[in-house]
Amino acid sequence: MSKPLTPLAVALTLAVLPAIAVGLVSSDAGAAGGTRLISAGGTGVLRAGPVGSDSDVLQFPEFSVGESEDQAAAGVGPDVDRSDSGGAGHGASVNSGQKAKSNPELKASFDGLFHRQQRLANGGNQFSIEPPDQGLCVGNGFVMETVNDVLRVFDTAGNPLTGVVDQNSFYGYAPAIIRPSTFGPFVTDPSCLYDAATQRWFHVVLTLDRVGTTSAFSGTNHLDLAVSNSSDPTGTWTIYRIPVQDDGTDGTPDHNCPLNNAGTGHGPCLGDYPHIGADANGFYITTNEYAFFPDNIFHAAQIYAFSKAALTAGGPVAVTQLDTIGRGFNGQPGFTVWPSTSPQGSASPANGGSEFFLSSDAAEEASGVPGGSSTRLLTWTLNNTSSLNTATPSVNLSRSILTVGSYAVPPKADQKAGDFPLGQCLNDTACATFLNGEPDAFAPEVISHLDSNDSRMQQVWYANGKLWGALDTAVTVGGANKAGIEWFVVNPSASRLEAQGYLALAGNNLSYPAIATTASGRGVIAFTLVGADNYPSAGYAPIDAKLGAGDIHVAAPGLGPADGFTSYKYYVGDPPRTRWGDYGAAAVDGSSIWIASEYIPQTCTLTQFLSAPVGSCGGTRSTLANWGTRISKVTP
Repeated sequence: MSKPLTPLAVALTLAVLPAIAVGLVSSDAGAAGGTRLISAGGTGVLRAGPVGSDSDVLQFPEFSVGESEDQAAAGVGPDVDRSDSGGAGHGASVNSGQKAKSNPELKASFDGLFHRQQRLANGGNQFSIEPPDQGLCVGNGFVMETVNDVLRVFDTAGNPLTGVVDQNSFYGYAPAIIRPSTFGPFVTDPSCLYDAATQRWFHVVLTLDRVGTTSAFSGTNHLDLAVSNSSDPTGTWTIYRIPVQDDGTDGTPDHNCPLNNAGTGHGPCLGDYPHIGADANGFYITTNEYAFFPDNIFHAAQIYAFSKAALTAGGPVAVTQLDTIGRGFNGQPGFTVWPSTSPQGSASPANGGSEFFLSSDAAEEASGVPGGSSTRLLTWTLNNTSSLNTATPSVNLSRSILTVGSYAVPPKADQKAGDFPLGQCLNDTACATFLNGEPDAFAPEVISHLDSNDSRMQQVWYANGKLWGALDTAVTVGGANKAGIEWFVVNPSASRLEAQGYLALAGNNLSYPAIATTASGRGVIAFTLVGADNYPSAGYAPIDAKLGAGDIHVAAPGLGPADGFTSYKYYVGDPPRTRWGDYGAAAVDGSSIWIASEYIPQTCTLTQFLSAPVGSCGGTRSTLANWGTRISKVTP
């Protein structure tokens, strides 16, 4: 059993409040985008390729075109995992000393995938990528983690049951890169779900097509959805490819996304940041839709609804698309409308079946104001989901707005000082020239502050008639503006806020929460903990509707500072944006909750970093990044 951290600064604003419904909008699916038929597009299997050697770990090119924001700004490709919010706000003041009585027990904890495995998968024909977008799904004795462009299956004791499988191979594509200049599709933003009712596994990525085998993006992009053909994820999967460029081609609606930063021309849209959920009837994917080529021109969140039964049958599947343009507060678009997942038997049968979603609106995409704040929580309901099982789905989307405690775009997170050998190498002319062929004109590089997200909604859970969600926010704790978490418990059927509160730790930052609860409503929030006295660590806290959030625990302490390429001006421009998290994950298996977060599992000195093979530090990292992930089992 883990011990809670001290000194504790957990702000518990546990309140049973009346519903404050600010607005209600509804629309049928026909007006929102319509229904189209998608045929199965192939078969996948989790077969690991050869592992690259240390000589493969630093080659040109290391980064996919458009992977970083400076490349997008230069007009050479889209910035995936976009964010318009450029400045931090100031959050609510948080008091210390309040804590719930629940004390979850850490039953198991083991390392998941890390950057070196990501980079060397498929014979090293992979890019260096930050951050580790992270999905986790658990059931039937299996634990599957999916991170960036790789995935792996473990047993519940943490023993690997497969090698490290690259996503390009799994989905039947050419390798991400065969150096120096043969490019495959760019696969990103993975998520996964084990559905106990159907005993099937679901896996989703966003795929961006190239112009032939060149580095240039064509503009077509699609959600690739893999559904297992049995309860064993190491068996075969059926793959569906859903076009999402929404320019009127390939059966998509035309959302008139502009072709350039001036807002003119007609081009494709981008289905960024896909996330998934399910109820008894349907499987759901939501995206944040931007113009593909311009820099962060936002359209609106999209909702894609499928019959779960049809997906598991393996034949053609109808997909119903709903556009949230103009449906947020005061006519703003929906942004990161995250679908809920629920334990078996917890889905709502009301109104012909209901799937629930949560979103926030402090980010610039949803408010039009950079570095904003908000006191609004948007609850979305998709009714009549049972009709997804018919030839003519007829679902209805509504939303209500509740008043909640203030949240704001959080500041970047400081981290404990330590060895940062990649940055230290860049600061030495001879070392930087050895590594990159030239000195670092931006030197001196410094230990970075980690990205803390932009107040968008994170993982959403539905259990015991309640909807659970959490987001990143600025908080004032210990007299300082830090990154923290605000959590919510909502009765969606009554449009009523049941409880809310903040989670923070004085002198530290908490970011990228992922929440899940058992069927009875006892849950856990997972997150990264980092600050002046903590390296990036995998943390968690208990939560329930009556007691609120409790003590902060550490499942695995970080061993050193983040030392990846997005931390340094040489690689990504000035100022750098140290990419972190994008999202963690949590899943329920019976009475246990499994959680996954990013952390730093290694440390080494510059001397060790430069020892042959350079950048390996004894096989614990790659030259350009040292992130890792941690998977833990907790009993609340």
